[in-house]
Amino acid sequence: MNIAARGNAWVRRAKPLLGTLVEVGLPEGAAMHDVAFAAISEVQAALSRFEASSDVGRFNAANEGDVIGIGTHAQSVLAAADVLRAETDGRFDISLGSGTHAWRIDADRLHKLSAGVQLDLGGIAKGHAVDCAVTVLIAAGSPAGWVNAGGDLRAFGDIDLPLQLRDEATGGVRDFGLLRDGAFATSHFAPGSRPLAGSLAVHAHASVAAASCLWADALTKVLAITGDTAHPLLARHGAQGWLH
Repeated sequence: MNIAARGNAWVRRAKPLLGTLVEVGLPEGAAMHDVAFAAISEVQAALSRFEASSDVGRFNAANEGDVIGIGTHAQSVLAAADVLRAETDGRFDISLGSGTHAWRIDADRLHKLSAGVQLDLGGIAKGHAVDCAVTVLIAAGSPAGWVNAGGDLRAFGDIDLPLQLRDEATGGVRDFGLLRDGAFATSHFAPGSRPLAGSLAVHAHASVAAASCLWADALTKVLAITGDTAHPLLARHGAQGWLH
């Protein structure tokens, strides 16, 4: 997914984070890019499975029966994953098949119910990081802008942000629509991949617009395997979906 902000009054900055290139666009004079990058770095340190000291890293290294304390970022993302696990009968599986029901969250405590279970928060952690960056930018006084983390995008304030999607047939991009005060995520799936446990992707590209980037990203997985743009989960979370 590409974005093409209209006008010349926007300053873009990019930084490698979350396993992708994160771009922050703000109005000229709003020198707050570093505030957004700092918020994203904080989420990465808390949730990355590659960081041994992160909440996820500590859980993955724990023994069966251990209970670890987790911070607010892990609480938010794991609570969402818990809801999605229940709403999809376990197909939304952040354990990637290592133990769908072998973890339990209880407020700020994470229970490891099996020695082999390993968690990977993946795209929903990325979406949460985008949401956190937008929150701190608004709190810092930025009137408008966007944060784009490799296809997880959120815009805020007085901007209608044009969206462009890759056109696999031509190799170029095509205009898709405008985003205003909301989030948009597009996920790409190889044929036969498993975006949800036990379910093969039936569509290669799924896009979702929602109020938050965490939910937009998470619901692309549901949409890709169901092929149902009227799926009840979309309406339940105030989202809209498209298949390409």
